[in-house]
Formats: sequence, structure tokens, C-alpha cells
Amino acid sequence: MAKPSKLRLKVFGAQFGFHDTIVAAPSQKAALEAWGIRQNLFAEGSAKIIDDPDAVAAALAHPEVPLRRAVGSKDPFSLEPGLPDVPDAPKPKKADLKLVPKAKARQPERPPPNRAELSAAEKALAAINQQRIDEEAQFQARREALEREETASRQRWSRDRKAAEAALDKARRAYREAGGET
Repeated sequence: MAKPSKLRLKVFGAQFGFHDTIVAAPSQKAALEAWGIRQNLFAEGSAKIIDDPDAVAAALAHPEVPLRRAVGSKDPFSLEPGLPDVPDAPKPKKADLKLVPKAKARQPERPPPNRAELSAAEKALAAINQQRIDEEAQFQARREALEREETASRQRWSRDRKAAEAALDKARRAYREAGGET
């Protein structure tokens, strides 16, 4: 048995499986620890403070020790509760004999459906998909050709610009050597 706490004890209760449980503890955290639970049952609304005088008296007699009783019973809480008395189940009534209606005559089986229309639609869809694949390939080829053309244009521009800059530098040097100022 746990040692009695010097703090003022409150009685908390919760239901676990087939048992109602109570515990006298100084805080909700201490009650959860006594039950061996990590999740906060109080936040979920599964545990609460108990104010039943008989339950409070039983819990205060065993502080920080969970006491149990069968769910729905009025038995006192204890360390090891017994099984509840369950009334016998009512005896089944004799079933009224009813005439079972005759099964309906089997309808003749229908012939299998004609698949020709479905096959034609599938073939048309496949043709449309193939046409799109071919168009995408043509677009890709045109993109690649345009990229090659753009690369060649950029290279021409770069080459021509370098030549023009070299000519400009040469003309500036000649101008400065002749005594001119830029």
C-alpha cells in the first residue's frame, strides 16, 4: 500500500473495461499514476471527481490505491471485487411455424452481352491516345530544333560581340595614341 499523502486527498473515478475504479489522490496527475495511465483521462472526460459518500469513504481508507467494482453494480468498492450476479437469460420462445413461400421459378438465363460496341469504344480511345503521343513527339522535336537554333544564335552573337568589342578596344587605343581623349 502507498504511504498516505500529507496533502488533502480528493477522490477520482474512471471506468476501465468491466470495472468502475476510484482512487484517493492529492491531484489528477497522482490519480493517473495510481491507475498506471499516461494519457490525460480528465481532459478527455473519461475520469472525474467522485462525491458519493460511500465511495469517498472507501477510497480515503486506502489512499493512492485504486479500488474497483463491476460496472453498473451497487457493490462496495474493494481491492479485489468479485464477479457481479447476472440474472439468467430469458428462455427463448418457441418459434411460430410459418409456411415458407415457394421459391420463384428460375428465369431463363440471359444471353451474354454483345461486346462489339465496348471493343469499338476501347479501340477509338486507344487511337486517340496514340495520336496524342505522336503529337507530343512532334512538339518535342520542334522544341529541340528551336533550342538548337537559339544556341547557335547565342554563339554567333557572342562571337560577333567579342569581335566588335576587340575592334572597339583597338580603335580606342589608336585614338588615344593619336592624342585624343575618350
